[in-house]
Amino acid sequence: MRNSKIILFIVTLLCFSCKEKQSIINSKSNIIRSQNTIPILETSKESSQTKVWIDSETGHQIEKLVDREGNNSSFYFHNNPFLPTRDKKNWLMVFHGSTANGEQLFTIDLESKEIVQLTNTPGSKSGEIVGVKTRQVYYRIKDSIFSTHIDSHKTKFIFKFPSDKIGSVATLNADETLLGGVISSKEEQEIFKNNPEKKDFFEKIYNAKLKRTLITIDVATGNLNELFSENAWLNHEQFSPTNPNLFMYCHEGPWHKVDRIWNIDIRSKDRKKIHNRTVEREIAGHEFFSPDGKTIWFDLQIPRGETFFLAGKNLETNEEKRYTLERDEWSIHYNIAPDMKTFAGDGGNEGQVAHATNGRWIYHFTPKGDQLISEKLVNMKNHNYKLEPNVHFSPDGKWIIFRANFEGNSQIYAVAINKP
Repeated sequence: MRNSKIILFIVTLLCFSCKEKQSIINSKSNIIRSQNTIPILETSKESSQTKVWIDSETGHQIEKLVDREGNNSSFYFHNNPFLPTRDKKNWLMVFHGSTANGEQLFTIDLESKEIVQLTNTPGSKSGEIVGVKTRQVYYRIKDSIFSTHIDSHKTKFIFKFPSDKIGSVATLNADETLLGGVISSKEEQEIFKNNPEKKDFFEKIYNAKLKRTLITIDVATGNLNELFSENAWLNHEQFSPTNPNLFMYCHEGPWHKVDRIWNIDIRSKDRKKIHNRTVEREIAGHEFFSPDGKTIWFDLQIPRGETFFLAGKNLETNEEKRYTLERDEWSIHYNIAPDMKTFAGDGGNEGQVAHATNGRWIYHFTPKGDQLISEKLVNMKNHNYKLEPNVHFSPDGKWIIFRANFEGNSQIYAVAINKP
């Protein structure tokens, strides 16, 4: 009798063990099946038609973020496109999309993927400016500035440039009271009109040394204030994200011929050069603020096309931090994560300044000492770099959002920083 009980106990134990083992096997199988529902594909026109896929070269998940017909384009790398939903539970991203009535502005809910059209007026809309606090998006149509409310879609006229001036706006200050931009000349406009390709107009505009004036426009009153004028190509205007009186701009042109990066205090009109070139053909550019406004980061090459850095100038201490990169890791544009711990880059093709032989990637960079350690997220070999990808971190820091033309036209994608 005692032996029978022992045998029964052993049999029961073995059965439980088998069931437990089978449960684990089934659980693993479910995980594998779940992962296998996302196809592993080369990033291309074909993969983008599946909407979600795993890049076969990198192992990272990619989504076609905006699923609508026509061309869709995310913002330039240093222009913030994000703001919370009205209930503050999710995030919206503002983007450009083509329609039968011309290019319009839209929002997409990054969680639900719901797309809402904000504008429906004819004409190209320049100026990628989102007021997070006031929930307004600002833009220019021809000679006039407008704002549209993100939630009500109510549009308001802000300002019209005089007929003898060519004006634009590009940025909004931290307390969202002033737009920042520039006034240029009709002579300059003619150069752009007659030379639409960058390779044709770039040197011509630089050499013309035509007058440009930095301006602000009060969004409440429409009052225009001229800050500073120079016979130089003043460009790349950016207000500090935290200091409403600090306005960054650049001397545009061949980077090895210009002291590019400058700040101006809009109250005192005092100007300050951010980086001093020290050797022949040294270049610095594609500057952007850190989210806390304390650092200006920029692409630094000493000399041009030879040694590559991502450099940051601390505005409080004047110290300059430099992270080295390999030639293939150089990127047209860099960006910084919301927590300011890592960076992203959009790579480049063989014909650009780095002449990288294997540089067509979306990168994620992690600082280690004085180096940036790169991880490849997206193989961009099927992308034409005439369209710059312009990387942005998502507000939660989990995705990198970029634009690409795998499908032949411009579309918006997101890649997960962590592998599935």
